[in-house]
Amino acid sequence: MLKSVEGFYRNGKVELLESMPPNTQGKVIVTFLQPGATDLAAKGIDAAQAADLRQRLSTFAEDWDQPDMDVYDAD
Repeated sequence: MLKSVEGFYRNGKVELLESMPPNTQGKVIVTFLQPGATDLAAKGIDAAQAADLRQRLSTFAEDWDQPDMDVYDAD
């Protein structure tokens, strides 16, 4: 059986966005998606809303990109 699970690659580790059963193990394939590959429509965000969010949040980008800010990425 194949199962796809979204996640993030950070600090040399893959972090899944979905819990797996406790004893799950096996081979995996990790595919790195291009930035912007998120299906905004599936999340209820149209192109105009996305553009507005990008513009408003861009003022924080310099701070977010600092190496010491990675600590806030953990869930």
